[in-house]
Amino acid sequence: MKSKLIDRLRPLMVGAALLSGAVHAAVQPLDRVAAIVDNDVVMQSQLDQRTREVQQTIAKRGGGVPPAGALEQQVLERLIVENLQLQIGERTGIRITDEELNQAIGTIAQRNGMSLDQFRAALSRDGLSFEDAREQVKREMIISRVRQRRVAERIQVSEQEVKNFLASDMGKMQLSEEYRLANILIPTPESASSDAIQTAARKAGDVYQKLRQGADFGQMAISQSASENALEGGEMGWRKAGQLPPDFAKLLGSMSQGDITQPIRIPNGFIILKLEEKRGGSANVLRDEVHVRHILIKPNEIRSDAATEQLAERLYERIQNGEDFATLAKSFSEDPGSALNGGDLNWVDPNSLVPEFREQMANAQQGVVTRPFRTQYGWHVLEVLGRRATDSTEQAREQQAMTVLRNRKYDEELQTWLRQIRDEAYVEIKLPGADQAAQ
Repeated sequence: MKSKLIDRLRPLMVGAALLSGAVHAAVQPLDRVAAIVDNDVVMQSQLDQRTREVQQTIAKRGGGVPPAGALEQQVLERLIVENLQLQIGERTGIRITDEELNQAIGTIAQRNGMSLDQFRAALSRDGLSFEDAREQVKREMIISRVRQRRVAERIQVSEQEVKNFLASDMGKMQLSEEYRLANILIPTPESASSDAIQTAARKAGDVYQKLRQGADFGQMAISQSASENALEGGEMGWRKAGQLPPDFAKLLGSMSQGDITQPIRIPNGFIILKLEEKRGGSANVLRDEVHVRHILIKPNEIRSDAATEQLAERLYERIQNGEDFATLAKSFSEDPGSALNGGDLNWVDPNSLVPEFREQMANAQQGVVTRPFRTQYGWHVLEVLGRRATDSTEQAREQQAMTVLRNRKYDEELQTWLRQIRDEAYVEIKLPGADQAAQ
């Protein structure tokens, strides 16, 4: 481990030696290590850049900027946990192709109502380079895939859990109310002593009192919270009542917009919730469904991504020349769930599909085969066979319950897993004045 770190740091060490020997040369500031994280490092330049980005986000939101020291510690902790996930991604061979990255950047620009050039200009006005934004999107894509492999894939929801949920009061509530929440988490270590719990309780109580006296919730989250979303002001987004622990849902049901809870004891600490907004669901829910079929061609150790794209193009041309889609799907498609059915996915909810597939499907004309496009799974051609809006059937209710239960388990499992990889990592903070012992 040490030899790898020395290799990474050698250019900095050589640069320092050259500067110290050049008596008459102008002194140039050097980048330095902010933290050692297992086999990698977080550099001060990374910390400074991310801190500036967070400060700009806070300023746009109109909140007060927390003390520089507290903000820097929060940002560094986020970078450490990101770095650990990126290292896992590298070890497990997760790669993001240029095509995937370009599609992701294009999607972000599109969702903000901009062309790619307008998106570049907007970043420039905010003092951010397009290259830095591109690299950050790539990092987030790798982290997302790491989480899918390490967290999402091991979550199981049984049929009995779904039935129990639908029969419960909470299951019925999840269609009727939804909350947009923010949180502040004051953590306690695993197997915490009573003194540690009391210390955390006092800190949570102090935070709550400051909030009651008018302190900005977002700023307090950034400076005090240990939650994964602390740098976003504690924003959790919209949550169905059924996604929340029953006690939380019952409490939120009696709250008004803008209210905050007193500190609530949870397994890993104390949490304070703020109800940002509340909205009710409709008893008669219509769901858009699409009848679609596709052919999936995957790159592998023998066939490169470019060769895979070429094969998908040839299949597309054969369909255009009159060959039967279903016959080609049975012969060539590498989606085991649909190949034997001629590529037919039947009626699907677009929200259950990956973004690239969903967007291609949304833009496709019925009965017209799309040109090949790429997702994380490989190269696809698809054809939309029909569209409809259906009432929420029993099957849809079960799928909705499955999603709610999976999301609930995912949130819990993600926090546990992030804490686990952080606790097991070798981390040495190198900030001036910080405790530099391995953590």
